Amino acid sequence: MSTDKILFFTCTILISIGIVFSLSLSAFAILYYDNTNKLHFFLTQLLIAVIGITFMWLLSKPNPDKYLSYIGFFLFFSMFILMIVMPFLPSSIVREVNGANRWIKIAGFSLSPVEFFKIGFIYFLAWSFTRKIDSTKKTIAKETLILLPYVFVFIIVMFIVAYLQNDLGQIFVLGLVFVMMTLFAGASFRILGTGILFIFLSIYIFIKIGSHRSSRIESWWAGIQDHVLKFFPEHMQEQLRINEADAPYQVSNSLNAINNGGMFGEGLGFGTIKLGFLSDVHTDFVLAGIAEEIGFIGILFIVILFFIILFRLFKIALRSQNNVYYLFSLGIGFMFLFTFVVNAFGITSLIPMKGIAVPFLSYGGSHLLASCFAIGLILMISKKSKMKGGLH
Repeated sequence: MSTDKILFFTCTILISIGIVFSLSLSAFAILYYDNTNKLHFFLTQLLIAVIGITFMWLLSKPNPDKYLSYIGFFLFFSMFILMIVMPFLPSSIVREVNGANRWIKIAGFSLSPVEFFKIGFIYFLAWSFTRKIDSTKKTIAKETLILLPYVFVFIIVMFIVAYLQNDLGQIFVLGLVFVMMTLFAGASFRILGTGILFIFLSIYIFIKIGSHRSSRIESWWAGIQDHVLKFFPEHMQEQLRINEADAPYQVSNSLNAINNGGMFGEGLGFGTIKLGFLSDVHTDFVLAGIAEEIGFIGILFIVILFFIILFRLFKIALRSQNNVYYLFSLGIGFMFLFTFVVNAFGITSLIPMKGIAVPFLSYGGSHLLASCFAIGLILMISKKSKMKGGLH
């Protein structure tokens, strides 16, 4: 048995690209934080990348029949408990950013439990759905009764992540993954529609109870309304127009960066939008920074790499005879897909921007380690799938 070497090396290439741009795009951050070590972000990302790639390789070795269940449930329960107790831990252990306790400080590093919880949650759904849901025809009432416990669990997760940790973007991604896994587990399209409606209703409620979220939505709409409202009747234009909200500053500069890049880019290291115009260019807006420096062709290459990763993940899922492996691989694939799409749509103002990292590319330890951890588990599963090309 051997693991999927194409998936392993494609992820490694993306991680390597992220390392390069952690150096190229961090110039302003070095000055802003008054860091005398100009290679700080590069060396930190390089170290995390080496650890992450090692994780992928080591996790690919064990037998999934023996170890995957233990790892999946450990991530689910340990990270769930950790997120609950985080608001009550002292500030010496928990780092607060913008009024939210999202990071645990460990030996000089900050770890975000929600990044690893997502993997455990997906495994929990895969394991439980295999036992509770099948494709046999059921009444809507019976399907609803089967899914109610999962909805209750998801509501608890929403409260912890979206309210206590102020991270609505992660809930949006997890909600979409939840709905898609429910569908592929055998639920009907009626449940799919109900699930999507439930997610958007929940997000609407969280937006309304958070004034900063409402302001962000208004700011986003102010930036795109002139382009959208022209397709509406005049009487509706006046009702939908917002006159007092400012266009989003960060997203405006993100669009400028993408426009500056053109087809082939300004050249590696020669982007200007990173010089204070986009403060998070090496993290949340990394795709905009990359687009300015290597252009449309460079972004197209990155999208192709992501497509290869998704293709391999879904192929492993479809060739897995074990239903838990099938659903887990699908769930991880959808997690990467929706995370990438939410970020890409956000930086181009197609949807409101959320602070969500691009897998393998954005600077930061937790999401990169979690992404490598997730891929490592899929590589473990790939040994049980009939895949061509192995990594011994």
